[in-house]
Amino acid sequence: MSAKILVIHGPNMDTLGTREPEIYGTETLDDINSRIREKAGELNVAAEFFQSNHEGAIIDRISSSDAGTIIINPAGLTHTSISLLDALKAFRGRVIEVHMSNILGRDEARRRSVTAPAAEGVICGFGSKSYIMALEAAAGE
Repeated sequence: MSAKILVIHGPNMDTLGTREPEIYGTETLDDINSRIREKAGELNVAAEFFQSNHEGAIIDRISSSDAGTIIINPAGLTHTSISLLDALKAFRGRVIEVHMSNILGRDEARRRSVTAPAAEGVICGFGSKSYIMALEAAAGE
């Protein structure tokens, strides 16, 4: 494996599959991680996964990461967390932000990402394929 990629799932992502399936679909987080792991193998990169419902735990994981790239779905923290923004800015590698839904088409409170300025790019609106697209970008595909 040539590159190490840390995939971070933010708060409530552990409820995928049952939470608002009309927005997020019916895939579980395990389903999504399996798809990412399979694609990572095809791209010859190592994918590591982390999910937490706690902002501080996510920040701690970012600061301790030795990955070259972080793919992050900050979930609800996208719209509120300056602390997460600061942690992502301090990360020495690449950052790609992903969202399953099109946050720009959601309610007013969800249209702004305070974390996006730390990202090289943002991919949103393609369901779980947003993660695959980010993985391909991280691997140089």
